[in-house]
Amino acid sequence: MPERPTHELSAIWNDVREDLRRTLPPSAYENWLEPLQPVGRQGSRLYVSGPDRIRDWFRRRYGAAATAALRRGASGLTEIAFTDLPPGAADAGGAETAATPPTGAIPAGLAETLDFDRFVIGAGNRFAHSAALAVAESPSESYNPLFLYGAPGTGKTHLLVSIANYLRRHRPDLAVAYTTAERFTAEFVTSLRGDGRPAERFKERYRGVGVLLIDDVQFLEGKLRTEDEFFHTFNELYAAGSQVVLSSDRPPEAMERLSERMRDRFAWGLTVEMQGPDLPTRLALLRRLAGEHAIVAPDIEVLRQIALAAPQNLRRLEGALTRVAAFASLLGEAPSADLVRRALGASEGAKQVGTPAPEDPGQELERVQRAVCDVLHLSPADMRSKRRTATAVRGRQLAMYVARNSTDLSLAEIARGFDRDHSTVLYSIRTVERQLEPGSDIHRALEKVHERLHPTAPAG
Repeated sequence: MPERPTHELSAIWNDVREDLRRTLPPSAYENWLEPLQPVGRQGSRLYVSGPDRIRDWFRRRYGAAATAALRRGASGLTEIAFTDLPPGAADAGGAETAATPPTGAIPAGLAETLDFDRFVIGAGNRFAHSAALAVAESPSESYNPLFLYGAPGTGKTHLLVSIANYLRRHRPDLAVAYTTAERFTAEFVTSLRGDGRPAERFKERYRGVGVLLIDDVQFLEGKLRTEDEFFHTFNELYAAGSQVVLSSDRPPEAMERLSERMRDRFAWGLTVEMQGPDLPTRLALLRRLAGEHAIVAPDIEVLRQIALAAPQNLRRLEGALTRVAAFASLLGEAPSADLVRRALGASEGAKQVGTPAPEDPGQELERVQRAVCDVLHLSPADMRSKRRTATAVRGRQLAMYVARNSTDLSLAEIARGFDRDHSTVLYSIRTVERQLEPGSDIHRALEKVHERLHPTAPAG
């Protein structure tokens, strides 16, 4: 049975951590070393404990270095063993360890890679990042609820998981639960199949936390019983002073199939739009990803070509970089602008690789509007008018769809360009998406619009 830790063992472990700190970036130290604590010793072995995912990763990555540091600084201790914290064991300071409230399960791939340090800040997400960090530093004191919305791939999940990871490190006393609306729904439906106890456990899991983070709340639309359950969960948490953070692909007022009372609560706190990354942000992210994956890109023009090819979605941007790197490896070539064109063509985004976007957002939108007018034989006045003829409505919807998918314009900027609000833009985008069957009239019109916007791109 290992001896319980003493102040001497705590001091030894602190020396080991300080030795490793000199060779680690601050984020790695905070994520993988700081949570580990000595729990005892037996013979020449020092027992260390911490969360499972951290222990396993640390053992693989830094176990040998930590053991070498231990042997240099501690006489008689030559081995580090990782173990579960035994009931009643003392922590590093000698005090009894309190039970930590359960934390909602974050998928391992997210928990290990998403934090504030790895979030690339740009013009389109700076406000959202600041608000998320303020919530993490002072939950329930800054913005409650915090509601983040934006198109897929703009970084909403990254910020929610960053808040959860920050609180895990800095507020271990606080129960934090992260989930998606889809998972919340599945768990709720499952809880209804039991004899009553599963439903109670479900309520305890989500209503007894200090911070609740729900991703993709638009999934609640049309699910009346789940929405009702979440409504009462929200009310109870809010009344108890717990922090709620939500994300969606659209703002509360645009979720028309949610009840008014739910949309009203979503808008109680701070609502922030996350816009698609601009070119400098995409370049910054690509530089970081290239460094992390040891991808050699000697010319900034290579990264710029990739950034232009995947303009809106950060996940597609990473996929484009991966595809270019794979082409370079398989062909035995160094990454180049020509290789980017061959690897990506026009498939990674609506913009042709190497085609510079107009710098003025107004000019970008006018260019899209002109292209749609040419295809549908509309006048620019028809495009901006309040006329509800079938052709005018179809033209506005198609232009809004193209503007959202082919430019870096935000929903608000597109809405202003049509003298509408952003809920109209979202409705138009969804309408076009539903009609985009291959061979349909709207699909053929979209192809013609793209041909006018990118005359050198291959048809289709």
